[in-house]
Amino acid sequence: MQTALQFGPILVHLDLLLRGLEKSIQLASLSILFGTAIGVLGAVGRSFGPRFLSWPIAAYVEMIRNTPLLIQLYFVFFSLPLFGFKLSSNTAAVVALSIHLGAYATEILRAGIEAIPEGQIEAAKSLGLSRYRIIRHVVLVPAARAVYPSLSAQFILQIMGTSIVGAIAAEELTAVANNLVMQTFRSFEVYIVIAIIYFVLVQAASLFFAGIGKLMFRWKV
Repeated sequence: MQTALQFGPILVHLDLLLRGLEKSIQLASLSILFGTAIGVLGAVGRSFGPRFLSWPIAAYVEMIRNTPLLIQLYFVFFSLPLFGFKLSSNTAAVVALSIHLGAYATEILRAGIEAIPEGQIEAAKSLGLSRYRIIRHVVLVPAARAVYPSLSAQFILQIMGTSIVGAIAAEELTAVANNLVMQTFRSFEVYIVIAIIYFVLVQAASLFFAGIGKLMFRWKV
């Protein structure tokens, strides 16, 4: 039995899909911003901090990297209210996604930091540079340049990771798609359209991050 594809009932709701896409971009942008900040602090703390700081960071990284994102999302949304932190669906999604990305960004940046030659750091010390300036200019910037391709690839995964936050009723593209399936009963057509939107979004994000990388690291530091 053959069934003709009918995209008309889906395209009628294109405005809903675009609003869902906007929410997905917002969630991804905020979580990338906060997750990168967590990663920078985690990498610096683990590489240059005392042991009492390094060990908890290592435990956080291992715990997040060895548990599914969906479980982390459920934990933030359902468990934090037990401790008096009641978050909206979208806020909980940003928190969970940021914590998730932070663990991966910590390890990616730490790998870049460890690749910096020890002699380069010693030379900076001999010039009388402060610890802050050494970490910022001599360590972090070259490390970020070295690992930026891996970091930007993680950002792309973060964008696609927003597709599961509908599990806690957060508003995003996949959640809108699921609602459309229940309204139109055209699941195949809906998910074809969603796949195309995600493909275009990821390609655009890849070009964006590549441009940011060229802009940030065009000068030698």
